[in-house]
Amino acid sequence: MPHFSQDPVPDAVDQPAVATPGLWRLVAVTRQSAVGWGLLCLLTLLVVAPILSLVIIAFGDAGDVWPHLVSTVLPRSVMTTFWLMLGVGSLTMLIGVSTAWLVTMCRFPGRAIFQWALLIPLAIPTYIVAYASVELLDYSGPAQSALRWLFGFKNARDYWFPEVRSLPGAILVMSLVLYPYIYLTTRATFLLQSACALDVSRTLGAGPIRLFFAVALPLARPAIVVGVTLAMMECLNDIGAVEFFGVKTLTFSVYDTWLNRSSLAGAAQISTVMLLFVLMLLWLERNGRRQQRFAVTTRRYQALPSFHLTGLRGACAVAICALPIFLGFLLPAMVLTRSVFLNWQDNLTADFLSAMGNSLFLATAAAILTTMIGTSLAYVARIQKSQLAEAITRTSAIGYAVPGTVLAVGILIPVAMLDNFIASTMKQWFGIATGLIIISSGAAMLYAYCVRFMAMSYGAGETGLQRISPNLEAAARTLGRSPMRTLIEIDLPMIRPALISGALLVFVDVMKELPATILLRPFNFDTLATLVYGQASLEAFEKGSLAALSIVLVGIVPVILLSRTANRSHAN
Repeated sequence: MPHFSQDPVPDAVDQPAVATPGLWRLVAVTRQSAVGWGLLCLLTLLVVAPILSLVIIAFGDAGDVWPHLVSTVLPRSVMTTFWLMLGVGSLTMLIGVSTAWLVTMCRFPGRAIFQWALLIPLAIPTYIVAYASVELLDYSGPAQSALRWLFGFKNARDYWFPEVRSLPGAILVMSLVLYPYIYLTTRATFLLQSACALDVSRTLGAGPIRLFFAVALPLARPAIVVGVTLAMMECLNDIGAVEFFGVKTLTFSVYDTWLNRSSLAGAAQISTVMLLFVLMLLWLERNGRRQQRFAVTTRRYQALPSFHLTGLRGACAVAICALPIFLGFLLPAMVLTRSVFLNWQDNLTADFLSAMGNSLFLATAAAILTTMIGTSLAYVARIQKSQLAEAITRTSAIGYAVPGTVLAVGILIPVAMLDNFIASTMKQWFGIATGLIIISSGAAMLYAYCVRFMAMSYGAGETGLQRISPNLEAAARTLGRSPMRTLIEIDLPMIRPALISGALLVFVDVMKELPATILLRPFNFDTLATLVYGQASLEAFEKGSLAALSIVLVGIVPVILLSRTANRSHAN
């Protein structure tokens, strides 16, 4: 009887032929995940490094600087900073909330224009408004000159005129520029409030004033907190306006201690005190965002109830909305334009052209770098899909909350150490004297800009990627595309508008940036911002008016984009 042998059962030697593809796939996925985590941690470390360096400098071997600062510098600087932030926060809230309520809930002449025009003061930096205000209101300016001519006064002792170079003057000027932060967030909340809730209030007999205080304002409180926090952050970062007004804030103390008193350790210690203010503001902002979900009851599907203002009430509404636009943008712009026409030969110089070229180069380079890094961070966080990755990437966006002077102090030491290492290595190995190549080339400034404005590019990349269905990426991966090719071929073309908007915002903010630029720029290197600052410091602001006007004209672009984006989102 023939014997039929069965096929042998595959042994362990035959298994790799079947298991190898799955094993290699696992290895590839693990390697991609490791590369993603490594890139994520490296980029985040570069952003956080200046803050870590600042803490090390402040709490290192600084001698007896701290007791001296506590007894002489800090008490006055802390109190001045506190009152400045409190004043700016209060006044910006008053202007921003009132104008947002009027253009949202009331109908009066010019309302359609005021809806976008109230954002225009964001286009002009606070230090330029400060310089223009002093140029207009100082003793030799047009305002007091006209007053003396009109009433026959001979000198300043014959009449009283408010001192613009003071803490109240700084509060007023900065509030006229920063109120759009509150206007923008508050108006968005007013537009999203439930029409049913407001209609019920009106049915119960609530007038516009009672409706505002009893219903709308409590619902909008979280958004107001967010806007006020953003305005206070910008107030804390300012150095040009406060120095020109003679207001010695913590930011001014950092600048003065570092450059005028040659104490980097003292500047670092003052910067750590500023970080406490930043942490407080971040807590307020985060608390406001956490409660923001309670600010909107239901999404409205019908037009909000409106109050028609005519006669005296309509005129008052027009005046309330027009006054901050006139004082915060139109009047400074007219002062700049007049100064440019009267002094165009003193403005159109080689120094101006050089500063314009430097500003354009730095702004373009910073916009490209931050867009690349921010998009990479957002994409890595997207494909990792973990809370840890999200927390790490959000940490990389903290630089926007840190004042430019603080970043400059934190950047200088590690960059100087790297510069010295490169110089000694090149000298020892190749006999080439490179000097401080990173600082002298302006790379340190570029690094500071990337850290400071990373939040904008990261936010643009994250927002764009959130609008892409994960199914598209999954289909591309199924067809064999790697994560890099998926990003290049699928994601980037679809999020290009968001990336361009984020890059443009970074470009304009770098053009206006003053604190970090002053402290990190190489010798004999000017941007438009530092050129304006230098001329104003010499009491020759008219010679920097063309540079100031150029910054304002560039700053109008993102305001227009912001207004169009807000109108589209509200229309939807």
